[in-house]
Amino acid sequence: MEKKPVNSATRSLATRLLFLISSILYTCTLATSQELLIGFKASPSSSVSSFQSLLNDSTSTFSLGFLRANQTQLALTVVHLPSLQPLWQANPTSSFRWSDKTQLFFNGSLVISDPHTRSFWSSGTSQQGDKVVLLNSSNLQIVQKQQVLWQSFDFPTSTLVENQNFTSNMSLVSSNGLYSMRLGVDFMALYANFKDGKTQQMYWKHKALEAKAEVVQGKGPIHARLESDGFLGMYQIGKTPVDIQPFNSFHRPIDTFLVLRLEPDGNLKGYYWAQTDWVVDYQAITETCELPSPCGSYGLCRPGSGCSCLDNRTQVDTGSFQCIDGKDQSGDFCSGSDDFWVIRRKGVELPFKELMASDTKSSSVEECELSCHRNCSCWGAVYSNVTGFCYLVDYPIQTLVGVGDESKIGYFKVRVTRGGHKKMKAGIRALGAVIMALTGVVLGYAGYKIWSTRRTWPKRVLEENAEVSPGPYKNLGSASFKSIEMF
Repeated sequence: MEKKPVNSATRSLATRLLFLISSILYTCTLATSQELLIGFKASPSSSVSSFQSLLNDSTSTFSLGFLRANQTQLALTVVHLPSLQPLWQANPTSSFRWSDKTQLFFNGSLVISDPHTRSFWSSGTSQQGDKVVLLNSSNLQIVQKQQVLWQSFDFPTSTLVENQNFTSNMSLVSSNGLYSMRLGVDFMALYANFKDGKTQQMYWKHKALEAKAEVVQGKGPIHARLESDGFLGMYQIGKTPVDIQPFNSFHRPIDTFLVLRLEPDGNLKGYYWAQTDWVVDYQAITETCELPSPCGSYGLCRPGSGCSCLDNRTQVDTGSFQCIDGKDQSGDFCSGSDDFWVIRRKGVELPFKELMASDTKSSSVEECELSCHRNCSCWGAVYSNVTGFCYLVDYPIQTLVGVGDESKIGYFKVRVTRGGHKKMKAGIRALGAVIMALTGVVLGYAGYKIWSTRRTWPKRVLEENAEVSPGPYKNLGSASFKSIEMF
């Protein structure tokens, strides 16, 4: 029987079907597990460009895996799969390489290690777990015979998810490590880490309103929980909240997933997932200029006008707004008055002065400035001529708020950076030394020429007068030389 030729369209369709079947079979062979047992090991694959899933919940909404960062690094994270948004991260302060030498394994505890960078993290369970599971709530758990030995909900990083408890011994930390959220006796607050981890400045505080229940002293600490009804509640005893911070979706029938995240700019924001994108549902700080440092070090924020600099200079072109390099944050101004220079500015105030501890009365702006000038740990002061309050700033200067009231006066120290002004001063000193050396050489040469001229001038005079060739003139008397020198 004669074979009919296969046209190109039929061949193309067959090729596509074969590729589709192969892809499905390949995906099935690599199907992500729903539990990790003792002996499990995994390393990042070089073929993965963004996220390598290792463990899914039963709905495949959440996944534990390797999230690629900066091409060469990874984070062990629980992500929201539709958006790849990280919800929890193991050891966010350490970096692990995206390399086959980096390994995650389960030996009763969950462990990830990178021998090259010596980075290491372990769940550190006191008892040996049987398996690792990921719940439909995004909670990662190590269990032993149905008993929970460890869970990620007890160690939040920058994000809370709905129905997750937040206790007084926990903290949320922004991904850049600059800001944190903690609970107090009857409040929650946001803190800025402006000074080498030694000083944390509170910049936002929300006290429990106690409308439905009161905080009772001696009845234990308060805790918070992000409720699926669309609010952030604070509780102490029972299920009645001592405070409610409503989201925009409060009491609205939205069947979606809620999260609360401390952002890199220091704001606390709530979001809900709208099938294709995250929608902002809550903001603790609604005005940009009330954020801890929206315009960076030595910046000036004017409501409705954006950012400028305290010294009126154009911003440094670094891709992000920056006025003065604030990297040198030692806080030591006692080594000499030449270690800093000063910016004075009228019409400024601190964005969260009500939460600052260093407010004192001063009789004048000069007294306020002097109290900061003499204080080694003081970076600046803001004085009000109306109230007489002097606010001392004990951390490197961040963004100030511009106001129309010029009776509010700022005094700000600017550290002479080791890489900038000090290098310039060293260069000036070196140039001065070179100039002095050259001056010495010139003066020395000039002195030599004068001495040489005085020594040879009598010979030239006599030679010109006598019109004879040079000679030793040994027979000339001393009187002849004296008359010539006196001439």
